[in-house]
Amino acid sequence: MTENENDESMEFDEPVVVMTDEEGNEYYYREDMIVPVGDKRFAILVPFDVDEEDCDGSCHDDSCHDDSCDCGCGEETDVFIARIDVDESGEEIYVDPTDEEFEEVRKAYEELIEDEEE
Repeated sequence: MTENENDESMEFDEPVVVMTDEEGNEYYYREDMIVPVGDKRFAILVPFDVDEEDCDGSCHDDSCHDDSCDCGCGEETDVFIARIDVDESGEEIYVDPTDEEFEEVRKAYEELIEDEEE
């Protein structure tokens, strides 16, 4: 499903998860959060927006939600949930969770977000 690597053609300050679709297109994601469920760990992956660097942070209020800002930081983004496994060489790899795991992680993630908002 994915590879965890730093792309040398782009400079990033954090590790990048590269996902490749069936047609060979590469998409770049970053780990937003690690959610432990039972004895397994799951990564919440968000698209790595190269334009985030252009955002000066002054719009991180309700103005982003009324289209008055074009930095893109107020747009909804798709997130992915991936189970973190370890392969035979000891490297962490990202794999698709089962449907049951996905639901458990989604619930745990929502609870974490609710706790942060309080």
